[in-house]
Amino acid sequence: MLEITLPDGSVRQYPGPVTVFEVASSIGSGLAKAALAGRVNGQVVDTSHLIEANSALAILTNKDPEGLDVIRHSSAHLMAYAVKTLFPEAQVTIGPVIENGFYYDFSYSRPFTPEDLVSIEKKMAELASKDEPVVRRVLPRDEAITFFKNLGEHYKAEIIQSIPAGEDVSLYSEGAFTDLCRGPHVPSTGKLKFFKLMKVAGAYWRGDHRNEMLQRIYGTAWESKDALQGYLLMLEEAEKRDHRRLGRELDLFHIDEHAPGLVFWHPNGWTIWQGVEQYMRQVYRDNGYLEVKGPQVIDKTLWEKTGHWDKYRDNMFTTESEKRDYALKPMNCPGHILIYKQGIKSYRDLPLRYGEFGQCHRNEPSGGLHGIMRVRGFTQDDGHIFSLKTKYCKSARTLQACCKKSTKTLGLKTSFTKWPLGLSNASVAMKFGTRQKLR
Repeated sequence: MLEITLPDGSVRQYPGPVTVFEVASSIGSGLAKAALAGRVNGQVVDTSHLIEANSALAILTNKDPEGLDVIRHSSAHLMAYAVKTLFPEAQVTIGPVIENGFYYDFSYSRPFTPEDLVSIEKKMAELASKDEPVVRRVLPRDEAITFFKNLGEHYKAEIIQSIPAGEDVSLYSEGAFTDLCRGPHVPSTGKLKFFKLMKVAGAYWRGDHRNEMLQRIYGTAWESKDALQGYLLMLEEAEKRDHRRLGRELDLFHIDEHAPGLVFWHPNGWTIWQGVEQYMRQVYRDNGYLEVKGPQVIDKTLWEKTGHWDKYRDNMFTTESEKRDYALKPMNCPGHILIYKQGIKSYRDLPLRYGEFGQCHRNEPSGGLHGIMRVRGFTQDDGHIFSLKTKYCKSARTLQACCKKSTKTLGLKTSFTKWPLGLSNASVAMKFGTRQKLR
């Protein structure tokens, strides 16, 4: 007999291998109807998953966090199904679950419009109402590559080619649409009822700016109508406090197409900036920090020593002059080390604290830029403490007290609590760690 242990500790016996759905059905028709997936020995699987050995099983519904993830994952596939139905020439790439929703990247001859999103969402509802079964099958790697190439889905074929030869891959089909995926997924499209498409953005294939720019459609999906409406209401309230909107309305700053990711501060905004900077300058003085200033452009030899040139060069702004390569600094740390190295230091000078309002530049992908929250140029209020090992703990406690006081003054909560972007009561998390010898 095969034994299945349920979350309450009870054990059910079956004469042979049994699927997650069959176990749910044996418990009750209501649970079978609500089942979205199962968790077998800690792994989330489809309801069609066959259990062949004694196992611990939890039936997942829309009341479980994992169940909601399955809804969102399946909603991404439903969206791809709708896009392929309306725009057959579009190619599908990847569609993962993200916080509060999902997205899917498409290769298409033109950008999707807001009107397209309305049509896609309508088609999703239509396909969901058909309650088509979502069926999993497994193919050998090479056979799967041929399958997707024959469909004209070259991105999917490229993904599978990165899988080691000889391995099997899983495919999921719903109606006329088949996608490459590990799963799991809901048993049928009828389980997907409460979703909304949010926006379109650009995204490079495999996150590499040298590749094609894809169309990324974002969506959200929830377990109930009330949950969906609650989330949309939260976004509506957040929009009222969105820093980009406030920047326009209060004439604080703007981002210009001539300098993407860089901020033009207006008189009102710069007045606020100066107030914050002068406050932090006083914090420097009160806590024994010596203000320094490093150059913006530094020879590549320094960045080679720090490892930036080898591992981070694509995200640095570089230039050349008189046959020497330079980069705009993406961080202040190496500059502070160079300042410390000048002259002779005694242990009596320690701890030595440097602080800088250092302007840094990082070549962030254009698709990731977001107002003044994700930029290419920013000022980092950066501090470095040079201390004896015997004084590490004391220096850390002093730093922590300084951070707590200053963040409280600025209206920030010093905690690990997450708050929705754009809302008040933002939080700051402080962590201490050791630098790895090999990075």
